[in-house]
Order: sequence, then C-alpha cells, then structure tokens
Amino acid sequence: MATPKFSKEILDFFKKLEKNNNRDWFNEHKKEFKTIEAKAKEAYKYIYDSLNKHDQVDAFKLFRIYRDVRFSKNKLPYKTHFGGSFSRKKPELRGGYYLHIQPNNESFIATGFWEPNKEDLLRIRREFEQDDDEIRAIITDKSFKSVWGEFVGDELKTAPRDFDKTHPAIDLIRKKQFIFTKKYTDKDVLSDDFLEDVNTSFKAIRPFFDYMSDVLTTNLNGESII
Repeated sequence: MATPKFSKEILDFFKKLEKNNNRDWFNEHKKEFKTIEAKAKEAYKYIYDSLNKHDQVDAFKLFRIYRDVRFSKNKLPYKTHFGGSFSRKKPELRGGYYLHIQPNNESFIATGFWEPNKEDLLRIRREFEQDDDEIRAIITDKSFKSVWGEFVGDELKTAPRDFDKTHPAIDLIRKKQFIFTKKYTDKDVLSDDFLEDVNTSFKAIRPFFDYMSDVLTTNLNGESII
C-alpha cells in the first residue's frame, strides 16, 4: 500500500478558501472539501501509526474546519488549514504532538506542553529550581537543536511568585509554555518524504518527553505520584 501524502489539491483548496471565506462558497465546494479531508485523515493516521512504532499514542484528532467565532473579533467562519493533535498515553507519559498544514509556507509541527495546568507548571518550575543541569543538557544537545531549535511559547517578564528572580535557572522558570516548533514550506509538505520527516522529527523529541514525564509523575524526592 502506497504511503499517503498531502496533495497540492489540499493547499489549493485552502488558498481558494482564504479568498472566499463565507458559507455560500464553502457549501458549494463542500464535496471537494470532504474529499481532501478524507485524504488528510489518511496522512494523519499514517503519522499516528508511525508514532506508535516508537512511542505510545492513544489517540489522534483532526480538528474541525469550523471556527468558534463566539468570542473572537475574527468572524470568518472557516479555518484555512488542517490541524491535528496526537495524545500520548496517560498518566505515565506526558506531552503531545501537533501537525499543522497551511498553504503559503505556513505549515509546521509542534510538540511539548501548550497549557500545563497550575500544578504541573509549579512542579516543572520547582524541578528547574532544584536542578536544571539535565534539562539544559537535553535542549542544548547538537542533534536535538538541529531538529527543534529553541523553546518557544509564553513566559513571564519576571520571576513567578515565590521564586528568586536572580536564580540561575530563571530563564527556564519564567516560562509558562514549553513548546518546540519546526516550520515547513509548501514544497516540503508536497514532497514524498514529508511524513517520514515529520515522524523522524517527532522521534527526536523523546529525550525531552522522557525527562518531563519523569518530572511530572514524581515528587521532588523522586517518588512516584501515580
């Protein structure tokens, strides 16, 4: 069976939708959308199966094209991209994967911790406060950085409450999100080896996930909490 891939038709559809983001146009082209959506699901399913060869992923979700405009100033009804997430097996494994397909060289993959809850965020910060050697060794490793680069995401301008703003690890402690991203051009997305590159890149995040999973399933004494 041939490896699925993202086709030019998918990118072309979203380019047209960008110029015609209204219900009348979409309803006229809904059959076309359903066709490309089915092909996209095959590609996302391929990533899901590939991840499970080196990780434990219990589900993947391809997000709906319909935007929630209730609390948004942007009232356009449709997203102009595909977005899908892959959830690791909990509670023992933490972190997640995301694949975003959008034309005009806006595609990317992301991985890490988007919105850690209050308890998890405090646990991570206390770990960094106690010892930041291991996390720094992981994120500064040359092979790791060649794939994922630097952390991105929101952070505080100063120290969180009850943390010393002069602490040597304050650059890590200030962070509210722990995310890595990798961008792709349209040419990349349409290439025959795109899905393999996505899977290989996701595989490269494992040292970070293994470390964070260990932190979030133990207390500061290293004792299991699950």
